[in-house]
This record gives sequence, structure tokens and C-alpha cells, in this order.
Amino acid sequence: MSMHADEDSDEVVVPEKRSNKEGLPSAEIVEGRASPKGNGGQATAVRTPSRGIASSRLEAVRQTARQSREVRFTALLHHITIDLLKQSYCALKRDAAPGIDGVTWWAYGENLEAKLKDLHERIHKGSYRARPAKRSYIPKADGSKRPLSIWCLEDKIVQQAVVTVLEAIYEQDFVGFSYGFRPERGQHDALDALYAGIHRRQVNWVLDADIQGFFDAMAHSWIIRFLEHRIADKRILRLVAKWLKVGTVEDGRVTRGERGAPQGAVISPILANVYLHYVYDLWVHRWRQTKAAGDMIVIRYADDTIVGFQHEHEAKAFLDDLKERLRAFELALHPSKTRLIRFGRYAAKQRQERGEGKPETFDFLGFSVLQRHMERRATQRKRQRREAA
Repeated sequence: MSMHADEDSDEVVVPEKRSNKEGLPSAEIVEGRASPKGNGGQATAVRTPSRGIASSRLEAVRQTARQSREVRFTALLHHITIDLLKQSYCALKRDAAPGIDGVTWWAYGENLEAKLKDLHERIHKGSYRARPAKRSYIPKADGSKRPLSIWCLEDKIVQQAVVTVLEAIYEQDFVGFSYGFRPERGQHDALDALYAGIHRRQVNWVLDADIQGFFDAMAHSWIIRFLEHRIADKRILRLVAKWLKVGTVEDGRVTRGERGAPQGAVISPILANVYLHYVYDLWVHRWRQTKAAGDMIVIRYADDTIVGFQHEHEAKAFLDDLKERLRAFELALHPSKTRLIRFGRYAAKQRQERGEGKPETFDFLGFSVLQRHMERRATQRKRQRREAA
């Protein structure tokens, strides 16, 4: 049954066929660990720069999304208000490099109210046009260069506003073992989850997986299809499509393609999380429920993921299945950055018995994860618990 209403009315939800992820438990429960500090036991409230002025209607979006994963939102654009645009402007970095129009944050702030009113009108009339991003490069540790897209300030303002609206929905959907680019979640939360999982579960094998060129490989068609699971407002979808297809400018030439969420775009992180939510997170949850007999832990930060297993044969089976899963959505694991190693509380003894030397290490979020450091971390936590008792 479909329901319709005026575009400026409150959200109208479209009931659909029951989702196969209805009743999906939070990762805090799945991993058998406590919720991150401050999150409590309920669904996390979205914390964004515009949180303080979020309209009651946007709060209703959160509550509706939280109550059911079966609904699609047909009217969202009216949440892009002048107030939200102003909050989005204030949330941007003051000294960021300007886009191709040369407009800085400070310059745009002159006569700000009039500019935002004009921008608001263009968004709602459909006359807003995104501009190509300026291509730049930043050096990486391995000597290569990472492409970066520098957007015009006005495009960043609109993207930030749309991110706020999308977060109201998807923060109710995203699973607990997803940490990258999310409100009140960061690298240390992911590392804490990794330490807790390895020491509370029987983990003997660790898969350190990295998706090759993920942000450049995301297919535009899949991005839109995944968004359509929740978003039925064509105007929001058209805005996202504009940013994906507008392209980049380098040496005076505009380059466009059918894949890739440009790194440096405000909208890209949440699009990446939506993509991997459907491609990876929900899939790995089902895999664990249906195929894993032993313990299994999962932590994902953007396109980097760590999966721990009790049994070697399950780790190898998961890796094979993961390759097939990613291939179906035009992705692939990085061959040199993806490794399956013996790691865990008993790894040193097991490797010694096999004459394999010291336990291997792996890198996660810029940290080298060593077995002895994990043992020290666990000892420190035990001492803290005793002192607090």
C-alpha cells in the first residue's frame, strides 16, 4: 500500500516487503561487549553540527527510521532550511582551500543571510547547479599520492545539509561494528572494540582486509540503488547524483565517470557507509549467523575491516565468500593489504608448537597491533576494574 501527501507535509512512509534485516541486533550485543561510553543501551541519537536546531520534523524522521527499517521517506527536501544551511556553513573548516570559484569561507560569510536565502531558493526550485571539484593531490606514506577533490564552498554547504538529513535515517540503520565517519565514533572506539573482542572471544585467526581503491570503485548506479532502499524523495537523490556526476577539473580539463565518490567531498563518507552497509555489514552479519560455528568478531572502519575467527577453516571460507560478495558489487580486496594470520591469546603458544616463531602483527587505523600490546592492554583493564570495585 502506498501513501501520498503534499511535498511540504511531514514524511510519508511507504510500507514495503519485510526486510531481511528486521530485528538485526546491535553489534554491542553481537560482539558480546558493552556499548561505547556515552551511547547507552538505546539507539544512538544523531549528533551533528545542526543537532541543536534540528526541526521537530527531522526528529520525527529519526524516530520513524528507528521504529521500522521497512519505510522509505518520500518528503525530505523541506528539511533543507535556511537555518540548516547556516549551521552547515558554520560546520565547515574556515581555512580550507577554495574550489574552482575561488570563494573562501570568510568571503562567503559576507552578507551571509542573503546568500543562504538565495541558495535555499535555488535548491527548492531545482535551479541549484553543482560545480566540478578541483583535483589536488596529497602525499601518502608509501610515496604515492592520494587524489583529493576540492569543492566550491556552496556545494559543501548543501552537501553538509544533506548529510545531516541522511544521518537522521541511517544512524538508526548502521550496525554497531561500523565505526568510520560516524557521529561520536572514532578510531579509538574501533581499536577498543578490537581489543575487547579478541580477549573476550576465542579468536585464533585474524583477517585484515582492505578493499582496493574503494572510494574510486564505488559504482554510481549501486550508490543510488542503495539509497533508494530508504529514500523515495527524488529531489534528494538528484542532488546526490549531481555531485557524483559533476566530475573534477585538472589542468583545465573536466573528467567524469560512472564510479567513484570523490575523496574530499562532504557527502562521500556517508555514501561509503551506505554502500558498505548493504554490501558488507548486513551480509557479514548473516554469514556469522548461518555459517560460523565458532566465535567470530567484526570491526569495520570505512573500507578497512578486521574479522576474527576461532577456526581456521571458517576464516578461509569467509575470505573466499567475501571475494565473491565484493565482486558482485564491482569491488575487490587489495591483494597486498589483505592477510589472514594466526593471532589471538593463544597464538604465541600455537606458533611455538609449530616452530613458526613469534606471532605476526597487523596494522589497523595507523596502529601496529602487536600481541604483547594486547596482553598489556587486557592486564591494565583488569587492574582498573579491581581498583574501581
